[in-house]
Amino acid sequence: MLSAARYLVTKTCQHQRRAFSLSAIRKEAKTSSIGEYHIVDHAFDSVVVGAGGAGLRAAMGLSEGGQNVAVITKLFPTRSHTVAAQGGVNAALGNMNPDDWRWHFYDTVKGSDWLGDQNAIHYMTREAVRAVIEMENYGMPFSRTEEGKIYQRSFGGQSNNFGKGGMARR
Repeated sequence: MLSAARYLVTKTCQHQRRAFSLSAIRKEAKTSSIGEYHIVDHAFDSVVVGAGGAGLRAAMGLSEGGQNVAVITKLFPTRSHTVAAQGGVNAALGNMNPDDWRWHFYDTVKGSDWLGDQNAIHYMTREAVRAVIEMENYGMPFSRTEEGKIYQRSFGGQSNNFGKGGMARR
């Protein structure tokens, strides 16, 4: 139930003196008052805290699964870290130069000094292209090349051909 979540968020926001927004469309809502404050209780199956890329994608997945979902955010979603981050999203799309998810896997494992969970890295790099295309289909505004492809740029640690082929653009 949202009552405990509402209490926690209210206390957190009072403590941090930050504004937050809770948008909900729910026909059944219970109202009450505490002193001069009017309270509307909503019931949800799931509450997602944060409206960045991961939070919104999680909310979409839960909603597609039939759950009634609330998303709580202190920022408007277009101001989230996902949008504000300058590092972009890494995926071996091959839009700017030949690329392969296996090269991305190698770079990620090497960048973790071989301490990263290689099963998780394998899954993430193999599925990254599909995830970026999914985000594009949902309307994520990516920078584009003149040909209309998603623009990719070089960052440190990105290589082609398992470190033997120069800088990759992901």
